[in-house]
Amino acid sequence: MNNDFPRILSLLRSEKHLSQKKAAEDLGIAQALLSHYEKGKRECGLDFLIRAADYYNVSTDYLLGRSPVSSGLFLTENDIPESTSGGKADGFSFSSSLAKKLIISSIDVIYSLLNRIKNKKLTHSISTILSLSIYKSFRLVYKQGGTKNDKNLFMVNEEAAFRAATAGELFAEGAALTALKERTDSDNAVAPIEITTASLESEFNKQAAALLNLIRNSENTIKKYE
Repeated sequence: MNNDFPRILSLLRSEKHLSQKKAAEDLGIAQALLSHYEKGKRECGLDFLIRAADYYNVSTDYLLGRSPVSSGLFLTENDIPESTSGGKADGFSFSSSLAKKLIISSIDVIYSLLNRIKNKKLTHSISTILSLSIYKSFRLVYKQGGTKNDKNLFMVNEEAAFRAATAGELFAEGAALTALKERTDSDNAVAPIEITTASLESEFNKQAAALLNLIRNSENTIKKYE
């Protein structure tokens, strides 16, 4: 059927803490056949696809890997919330909330500046760097659950994912530097914008303060490894 279906089918069963035997019984098929479906050794028919979608209360688009959300929704920009509240824990909630605000505000500033710079290659490269960093961060959070969190959520195994994601960040960084050089050498390039502490604070106010704090905190961390 496709490479995503076996992974997601197995993931759904695992997340609902169902044994393969129980799921097979409920779905009206032999356990051996369900095992083949989950391992990608056999392709199921349309009837089973619909039955599995109803059983796990998800859309067929999700089962087939066409949508990343169980409802099958294809997200637009308006569907994504600006921010969400993190959970609180004694001795941790304040620092985590602050770190989150620093990161979100800093990203807002970066994309506002990119919108003015109008360098598509640069924007794409930076988006790749940020996306891969968030991806790695989430995999680390997910990993804390141990065997309770099914690895089939991901298409790439852990070792290869971290290695390749880090390589991807470095490649994107190189692409960003190339994009900047190409823009500098181009006669039709938009004039570069001047970015100063004053201009940031004037234009972005508290968001600029967040960015500047993040820069400071990051450089304090970097100094430890120089």
